[in-house]
Amino acid sequence: MQSLYQAAGRILISLGALSVSSGVTAFFPVFSYKLWFTGWSVWIACPIWNGALAITTGTLLLLAHSERTGTYLWEASFTFVILSTMGCPLHFAVALESALLGPYCFYSLSGIAGTDYLGYAVAFPFPYAKFPSVCVDPPHYEEYHLALQAFDLCLSFAMLCVSLTVLIKLSAGRIWKRHSQVSFQKGGTRSCSIPNATMESLHVSTSSASFTHRCLLHNHNFPALSTSAPVERLVPQHQI
Repeated sequence: MQSLYQAAGRILISLGALSVSSGVTAFFPVFSYKLWFTGWSVWIACPIWNGALAITTGTLLLLAHSERTGTYLWEASFTFVILSTMGCPLHFAVALESALLGPYCFYSLSGIAGTDYLGYAVAFPFPYAKFPSVCVDPPHYEEYHLALQAFDLCLSFAMLCVSLTVLIKLSAGRIWKRHSQVSFQKGGTRSCSIPNATMESLHVSTSSASFTHRCLLHNHNFPALSTSAPVERLVPQHQI
């Protein structure tokens, strides 16, 4: 059974590849080479770098899960998950703004023609259903632009959910690990207090025994006077 990190890594790689493909496709309006109609959201290339970030994050998660002892891989995964979580809302906001603004094309409406964003030329936000064929060049650019932005909205939301899930899981694991280390250190200090007290009492008893042993050696080297010695030697002269 695959773990959460394996599944999240594979999902992020897949979604990142789709996001990069969407960003590259947006540079070619309606699959043409008219790059001068490429809008500001495409030049920012938000789907491309956000997709590359998701691919990097997913790859690091898979590598960290395969090499469980590599702490540096988990640290790198945690950093890139944070970056991916921060980048997905920006990706979502850019896609939403671009969808509301409409495509950049050569339009013609009621005798008025020009090259601009349809949101500025017609109304803001651009009503796709009311003016379905305003873009003359490239043709059918409204549908193409709306499909890409809707696809980016779905991708960014899905990547945000996956990245946020992994971030919560990794953060909970780091907090639990730190709490376990602190508890272990406190428990080790308490368990060492009794052996330390025992060692101190043992040191005192050893010192007493050593003192007694030294006294015995002193008495052995300087023996007491024999009981057969004359009493006069033990009594002072002025008491006789």
